Amino acid sequence: MDFKQIIKMDRENKKKNKFNGTLLEYLEFVKKNPDIVKLSHKRMYDIIMAQGFEVLKPEENRRIRKIYGNDVIKSYNFFKKDFYGIDKVLMKLVSYFYSAAMQGEEARQVLYLVGPVGAGKSSLVEALKKAIENCPPVYALEGCPMREEPLHLIPKHLRGEFEDELGIKVEGDLCPVCRHRLKNEFHGEYEKFPVVSTDFSIRSRKGIGVVPPVDPNNQDTSVLTGSVDISKMDLYPEDDPRILSLNGAFNVGNRGMVEFIEVFKNDVEYLHTIITATQEKSIPSPGKNSMIYFDGVIVAHSNEAEWNKFKSDHTNEAILDRIVKVEVPYCLELNEEIKIYEKILGKSNFKAHIAPHTIEVAAMFAVLSRMAPSTKVDPLTKVKIYNGEEIVEKGTTKKIDIIELREEAGLREGMAGISTRFIVKAIDNALSNSEYDCINPLSVMESIIKSIKDLDTNEEDKKKYLAFVQDTIRKEYNKILEKEVTKAFISSFKEQAESLFNNYLDNAEAYVNKTKLKDQYTGEELEPDETFMRSIEGQIGVSESSAKGFRLDVTSYMFYLIRNGGKINYDSYEPLKEAIEKKLTASVRDLSRVITQSKVRDKDQGKKYNSMVEEMKANGYCDHCCDVILKYAANNLWKD
Repeated sequence: MDFKQIIKMDRENKKKNKFNGTLLEYLEFVKKNPDIVKLSHKRMYDIIMAQGFEVLKPEENRRIRKIYGNDVIKSYNFFKKDFYGIDKVLMKLVSYFYSAAMQGEEARQVLYLVGPVGAGKSSLVEALKKAIENCPPVYALEGCPMREEPLHLIPKHLRGEFEDELGIKVEGDLCPVCRHRLKNEFHGEYEKFPVVSTDFSIRSRKGIGVVPPVDPNNQDTSVLTGSVDISKMDLYPEDDPRILSLNGAFNVGNRGMVEFIEVFKNDVEYLHTIITATQEKSIPSPGKNSMIYFDGVIVAHSNEAEWNKFKSDHTNEAILDRIVKVEVPYCLELNEEIKIYEKILGKSNFKAHIAPHTIEVAAMFAVLSRMAPSTKVDPLTKVKIYNGEEIVEKGTTKKIDIIELREEAGLREGMAGISTRFIVKAIDNALSNSEYDCINPLSVMESIIKSIKDLDTNEEDKKKYLAFVQDTIRKEYNKILEKEVTKAFISSFKEQAESLFNNYLDNAEAYVNKTKLKDQYTGEELEPDETFMRSIEGQIGVSESSAKGFRLDVTSYMFYLIRNGGKINYDSYEPLKEAIEKKLTASVRDLSRVITQSKVRDKDQGKKYNSMVEEMKANGYCDHCCDVILKYAANNLWKD
């Protein structure tokens, strides 16, 4: 690789794309492409929409129907790689930018993100800031501290004519610095004012301003709107724009974005600039100069406690009225929570092996801690329902309305519980302390238990969290592990499951249609095998009186799938899938128990054990975690 050539090409590209001209030349650009004259909210909305989106309709997507009912969900590619389980939050966010881009009332309001610690508020803002950095350059008046739109040079009495000619709308006015330059340097000949292209940069404070929490005893508004340069006050009058140092967050963030970190940690008086910046789209200039036009996306974020304290004071109504609040709760979908941890771990330098179900167990605890208790279902069942899973009870899919569960939980569900950071730190600790460069569900559960004991919270919550790990999750993991060992024990598990499925379907279809089966080898006509069907149905508690209805449901569902172009296999219908897996598990339970628990194995047992180990390794286990997990299985599973 020729590094010198890369640097040279990059420099040449930048020079080629750089614009240096006058207002007249810029007007020709605008005439060809009026879209370059866009305000900040429209720019942000276009950046998000440029990557496209997918409409997920409940009638076409079973998982969406289970989780969101009849709501249509839009999945935006802009957020897809980094944000999980907050689809409705992202839809509200995009809705805000759409309304603001259309010059609705939202264009004059603050976007405020509120939620618990570690829910992703800061990450969302970072994503927006990085998006602005990577957007195409904008055109600005050369030397303008506000990097303002060149069309501000056009006098008010001519704007209507220019707008008709160019097909655009001119909003805003010159800042004091450029007004002074126009009068004194260019003698009012605004068409000669130089225009340049300029990009956005967080590091260089170009188009992206950040306001951190300020010391309450020293809340200097120059952080927001700049200051007067005292060294120039001997040279110019106090109302001369040349003494201004317009380097505050609002000056920097003009045409881009201003972020307020932990916004309500600041004193109320310090936030008054937000009022004019939103409603009047102008900010005060330091000293005795006029107001300055401001066009920027204002994004603020804080935790819920600060929000509640701020809104409880009725004297803050003016600011509250200018806020569009978007709640960012914790993720409540198990599969999506798993993706969050996988993403974070993927960015770390840990190289240790992670056994199957390790991240799942950690995510299960996090989601359980965030759920509101329900009188309708137990906590783990609720986690599965929120994850879009089927709940099978006595041979049928249990109909539990997720909307009713959400209504029962109230609006605050997901706004409290264990944070993503807590879980990631527990996983990191398990990785750091692993002797064999491998972690598994058992070591992560132990790490979580230690972290809970050190957690700064009340004893009631600690007891609840420990019960989740030591009882609820451990029992669920035992079920998962038994199925895992069974699948490893039975070579070609899927093929055997498919064989049972096809056999059951043939028998159930013949039973429902009152026909006979033909033996594929002898051609003999046979009655449906009642004993075989009952051996499957009994695994999930289907009574003899309910068997006819269950068989009818199975055959009807399979016919529905075929009619709609779907493929049928053993896991197509959740109740039957569970019955078949339980049948296979039961068929080898005694043998697998003997094999795993035996300290001394004969030749045949040793062969079966080694075969099972190899199958588990093929399914993602390493030698160490396979040994740990099988020892745990021998001591904790199949207890009578």
